Amino acid sequence: MISFSGVGKSFGDNQVLRELDLGVAAGEKVSIIGPSGSGKTTILRLLMTLEEPDTGLVAVDGEPLWDRRGGAVVDAKRQAAVRRKIGMVFQHFNLFPHMTVLNNVMLSPVRVLGMSRDEAEQRAVELLQLVGLEKHLGHKPGQLSGGQQQRVAIARALAMRPKVMLFDEVTSALDPELIGEVLNVIRDLARTTAMTMLLVTHEMRFAEEISDRVLMFDGGQIVESGPPSTIFQNPQHDRTQRFLKAVLERK
Repeated sequence: MISFSGVGKSFGDNQVLRELDLGVAAGEKVSIIGPSGSGKTTILRLLMTLEEPDTGLVAVDGEPLWDRRGGAVVDAKRQAAVRRKIGMVFQHFNLFPHMTVLNNVMLSPVRVLGMSRDEAEQRAVELLQLVGLEKHLGHKPGQLSGGQQQRVAIARALAMRPKVMLFDEVTSALDPELIGEVLNVIRDLARTTAMTMLLVTHEMRFAEEISDRVLMFDGGQIVESGPPSTIFQNPQHDRTQRFLKAVLERK
């Protein structure tokens, strides 16, 4: 479902991805862990077309999203069609503050997918029920807690019926007591849907619980990859061992 082949990305002199090769199967739930600045979020931003790779090929569902091999270019219309298969939930909720919760979730299906307002509203209500916010349809984001806003953001991403869902440190901006309510929603999605999910997270126990595979990232490269039982209970790479020791000691 997701394929990176020889992907490189630099910001000035800082090379954040180094000839990355990565494949994620349809329906697979993959967590990416590693220190800040290691290139984890850049992977998601390339998939969202918020950044461009310098080299290599990025494909989604068998179709090229970026192609930087030998001067090849993916035309904008085709790229937009591939991009619509992907939903993302960001660290900072990015909701429209002047719109109600319901309208935040309805907007993209109407404008991008051409869905009727009635159909979009029905879909939005169902999704807000799914994330436990059916009583807040008429509220503005400023009237909600951070955890509630993040759950609205999840419903908004799901409204586009993506094949791939990306989660970028979705609990990092939340107070500790609100983290569980957001993780519960993602946990339910992982258990009950066939969506491919790629998560950048520092919630190690959560990653261990829901992932089919965990990638340890450092210096723009995957230094270790395996099932969560291996990565968290018996990591082989020294960098993984040191990272997990530092993270888990802070908990």
